[in-house]
Amino acid sequence: MVMTTRRALPDVLDRLASFPAVALLGPRQCGKTTLALEIAGTSQKPATYLDLERDSDLAKLGEAELFLATQSGRLLILDEIQRHPNLFPLLRSEIDRRSRAGERAGQFLVLGSASRDLLRQSSESLAGRIAYLELAPFTCDEVGARDDDLDRLWVRGGFPRSYLAPDDEQSFRWRGEFISTYLERDIPLLGPRLPAELMRRFWTLLAFGQGTQLNAARLASNLSISGQSVKRWLDVLTDLYMVRQLPVWTGATSRRLVKAPKVYVRDSGLVHRLTNLPDLDTLLGHPLCGESWEGFAIEQILVRVPDTWTASYYRTSAGAEIDLVLEGPRNRVVAVEIKRTSTPKASAGFLRACEDIGATERWYVTPRGERFPLGHGVQAIGLADFAV
Repeated sequence: MVMTTRRALPDVLDRLASFPAVALLGPRQCGKTTLALEIAGTSQKPATYLDLERDSDLAKLGEAELFLATQSGRLLILDEIQRHPNLFPLLRSEIDRRSRAGERAGQFLVLGSASRDLLRQSSESLAGRIAYLELAPFTCDEVGARDDDLDRLWVRGGFPRSYLAPDDEQSFRWRGEFISTYLERDIPLLGPRLPAELMRRFWTLLAFGQGTQLNAARLASNLSISGQSVKRWLDVLTDLYMVRQLPVWTGATSRRLVKAPKVYVRDSGLVHRLTNLPDLDTLLGHPLCGESWEGFAIEQILVRVPDTWTASYYRTSAGAEIDLVLEGPRNRVVAVEIKRTSTPKASAGFLRACEDIGATERWYVTPRGERFPLGHGVQAIGLADFAV
């Protein structure tokens, strides 16, 4: 199966036409390098690609200032930039030098497997000179709208090598190797060095608790570590795009709200590998099925939501709940209920919560099906068709 060009390509080209530097961020193996090389092949400028994990490429930066000066008039692509944050001040100096010479846009494309917030800590000197874009693994609007495409994406997740594997067994095996690589190499790079098996247990507990509110004390007790360590490890997995912490809604209300974020392992395929669910039949018969689908749907929605929007969830101590609250321009407040069902029915708790937050739109997202009204202002819609 051959995938079409990633939907992020026009956005990257647009940013390169406007900014001296563009950072393309996302988890390892999500397709950033493939997309960058495609950009290099179509760029009006000649391009140079350096993989900063490769010794031969890194050697070219032994005298980084001199090397950068030789790249004037070219698009320089630097892969895995988070491993060498010392380059950012040099990039700023080179950008300013080229700008004075009249070369203003499309100078550098940097690729990173760490979050925007983490990268910003090392790149403050590029403020106003760099644009950030996140590339997610495959999404449902990239793989197709057929039922088997969507199920395959849910079961295997969106990492290209997992989704495109010849069969479920090879996909499952690839995800196991991917997790091991993160445990042994990527996580120790950003966080405290700790036994890989202990971090695997932590990650697995998060997968089995997919979509539940964070209970740091319970996780700490299960792992015989401190609550502070739980939060630090969770932040590391979040910075590496492995975990999403969905905050609780913070608008004005007289209701008593829960306070802890909900935690999701972002890629459904990794959820299923960590919980040993290798195929669709096994998954459909497992108690985790509903929570897995909810996390999958939330991730599919959020990677397509513009960054001018905010996302949260709503839950009161009395049980009123909204799986996903999206707040955007023009005072739009979108309430989303997510269920894996073919017979949607808005719950009383959802309707009550919509009133609490002043929702301007109410949606019930299902795996598939045509859009139709459910009453009380709620619209049912299939996941692939939902967009804010």
